[in-house]
Amino acid sequence: MKVVLLEDVPGKGRAGEIKDVSKGYAKNFLLPRGLALIATTAVTKQVESRLEREKLEQSIGQEKLVELAQQIEGREIHLKARLGGGERLFGSITAADVAEELSGAIGSVVDKKKIDIEKPFHQTGSYEVVVKLAGDIKPKITVVIEEQEGEQKEPEEKVEKTEAKGKRKKAKAKEEAKE
Repeated sequence: MKVVLLEDVPGKGRAGEIKDVSKGYAKNFLLPRGLALIATTAVTKQVESRLEREKLEQSIGQEKLVELAQQIEGREIHLKARLGGGERLFGSITAADVAEELSGAIGSVVDKKKIDIEKPFHQTGSYEVVVKLAGDIKPKITVVIEEQEGEQKEPEEKVEKTEAKGKRKKAKAKEEAKE
């Protein structure tokens, strides 16, 4: 029985190919799962036109990726982070942080999964990072991590909170002592 494959089927063929398969395989596996249709002239023409349209869309998408890669290539991204002891950062700079900053810089959304870093950055400095847009399109950017300037308010706030908490405990202890 001749069928037109609608999707890639391992061991049988790729989408759009016309294959000769056994009747049982076609009726019990390929057709019920929507992986193939019985090969008629109308179905064959329809599948061919769909494949051409997909190739055209893919080539347009490829052109957009090349354009995006040209915008990204050589870009320098600056991130600021608080430093802790031993020149290490409080926390780390992750692929999500780099993707967010890059997206803001180029005006187009870049997924964090496209940013290729092995481990999050834990120290200040300059790092070269690859952005994987497609199979062979891999522009490189430079990520510069700098020390955040200014006052560090968080420790002061924590001290104030613990002082207030201590005062409340003392007041509560006095009330219990009176009773």
